[in-house]
Amino acid sequence: MAVRDITLGQYYPGDSSIHRLDPRVKIVCALVYLVSLFVVKSFWAFGLCILFLAAVIILSGVPFRFISKGLKPVVFLIIITMLINILFVRTGDPILTIGKFYITNEGVYRALFMGLRLVLLIFGSSMLTLTTKPIELTDGMEKLLSPLSRIGLPAHELAMMMTIALRFIPTLLDETDKIMKAQTARGADFENGNLKEKAKALIPLLVPLFVSAFRIAGDLAMAMEARCYHGGKGRTRLHQMKLGKVDARGIIIMAVYLGLVIASRYVNFF
Repeated sequence: MAVRDITLGQYYPGDSSIHRLDPRVKIVCALVYLVSLFVVKSFWAFGLCILFLAAVIILSGVPFRFISKGLKPVVFLIIITMLINILFVRTGDPILTIGKFYITNEGVYRALFMGLRLVLLIFGSSMLTLTTKPIELTDGMEKLLSPLSRIGLPAHELAMMMTIALRFIPTLLDETDKIMKAQTARGADFENGNLKEKAKALIPLLVPLFVSAFRIAGDLAMAMEARCYHGGKGRTRLHQMKLGKVDARGIIIMAVYLGLVIASRYVNFF
């Protein structure tokens, strides 16, 4: 697995209707979609989630192959989660016995259910960052958090911190890739060996990575100070966010989707 396979925090340039949506609408819709994955309780209801996400991916123009790369870093976590459900869920009818463990139909059902939920969670969260520029994401978060500033919450600073954290992910991945290539050229081996040996081989990678991370953070701080950045107070924007017809259609579609998901909890078609 290459470190570039992590898609969270990356932006995929485009001019689709999804890219043009107001960042506030995209943030809210992404949160609603992620919450809806925990509302559904059947596979046919998951079908609604899959169809909705597929429509968003098609409209965005982001290649599915590029989005699916984000699964590679968490495949191990997904497999472990599914195995835990398969081996330790005791309810249901036994279908297979392995030593002291026995597998039930309920365990298999929950394993598939949790695995699918994790996959959709990753795809849904990735679509937000892939179709929204970091500066737009910051402005959108700040606008959504601005009502909380009345009780003393620093909305702008919180939004800036979250956006910088997301933006640092691809930057640190690039640095990690460069360091790994440099150490591989000097004879380091990150691919062969058992799990313990691979973990031990990563130790020399951490020190230069931390040094690089602090250097990048220092450069960013100096750049912000050089541009007279002093927080959000009195700050103006070149582009003002305004909700348009595309945003209104997006909100209506999301409301219909949420209504169908909620209805799926009370109506069983299968």
